[in-house]
Amino acid sequence: MTFTLSPDAHISWPLGFSSSGVSAGLKSGGALDMALLYCHVPAVAAAAFTSNMFAAAPVQWSRQLMSQAQSLRAVISNSGNANACTGERGLQNARRMAELSAELLGIKPEEVLVCSTGRIGVPLPMTKIEQGIAKAAAALSPQGGVEAARAIMTTDTRPKYLGLTLEIGGKQLRLAAMVKGAGMIAPQMRSAQPQATMLAYVTTDANIEKEAFGSSLESAMQASFNRIIVDGDTSTNDSLIALASGLAGNPLIRKDSPDWHCFNQALTFLLTGLAKELLLDGEGVTHFVELQVSGTRTEAEARRIAEAIARSPLCKTAWFGGDPNWGRILCAAGYSGVSFDPSKVDLDYGELPIVRQGMEAGSCEEEQAKLLKQRDLVVKLKLGEGQAAFTLWTCDLSYDYVKINADYRT
Repeated sequence: MTFTLSPDAHISWPLGFSSSGVSAGLKSGGALDMALLYCHVPAVAAAAFTSNMFAAAPVQWSRQLMSQAQSLRAVISNSGNANACTGERGLQNARRMAELSAELLGIKPEEVLVCSTGRIGVPLPMTKIEQGIAKAAAALSPQGGVEAARAIMTTDTRPKYLGLTLEIGGKQLRLAAMVKGAGMIAPQMRSAQPQATMLAYVTTDANIEKEAFGSSLESAMQASFNRIIVDGDTSTNDSLIALASGLAGNPLIRKDSPDWHCFNQALTFLLTGLAKELLLDGEGVTHFVELQVSGTRTEAEARRIAEAIARSPLCKTAWFGGDPNWGRILCAAGYSGVSFDPSKVDLDYGELPIVRQGMEAGSCEEEQAKLLKQRDLVVKLKLGEGQAAFTLWTCDLSYDYVKINADYRT
């Protein structure tokens, strides 16, 4: 199948959507901090949320709606305050955000999902929130996607959004997405179907059945956001929300049909691109690292090893410093909890042999250091235990990351 990228396409680009981004005064200096996404017709919805046991109040509200609702209409989001670890008051405030949004839009509170991101443990300043929701509703526009992408940012340095078109059943379908996240990024989201933070939103005008949409989002999420690690921390507020208006007029897309496979491929491509953009805009990031682990007995084993390497402060600081200290990679693999024969292990930086059969391969250290000075690095760890493999995307750990997070509250 073929599809056409539209880099300037924002979240309200697909037919049937409007959005806005306004300042509610949650951030200093008047920065945009409240976003509203609205579908003019009842939308088929799919979502996934954090696996963190301290799920924030808006996650609890939205997860409950997704378990009950057949269709949804809107998402209200704020940045600057996570509304996490705020008890019953936090749940009441999340519900109030949905109720006020619904009142202004002429819909039901049960049709409004809620997202928050920012500082944990602080009650929402509801006077500002309520004023911001009113401003956001008044500012809704089919052209409001760029402002919405800016309004959900926290320590992000730039808004991140992307869109594409594909043809199904002789009709042009639009797919768009936006994402925020720079720190506290190691998403391990779980599908909401029958069951600094990453927030991601998807809109499409595709006519697609609910089961097919949920299955597609699950597949695309596992291939994209659930493969990235900035710092190894899974947020209390991670949310991935997708809405389909159905206004493209294509024949209904059903699960496992040829059209579904085409749609799934396009959605996976879109979310993978944004996942990598999110990683590159991580707090203090200077290196993008692709970890390819192969030769394990199962994919789960390969993933476990890759995650151990991606979470290692010693590996991440070595990448930042351009230090070809490959022993740290082997060390992380060795304590990952996966059993393997060290004498069968090979390691490459790109195409350069670094380790053969568990020992130094003899490559020039200057060549290794030269590779590590590049922004993009591919690390290939090969075990001799089986045919399974897993690829994960991660980054370095820099001085700026430490400074940002040391000063986050003060």
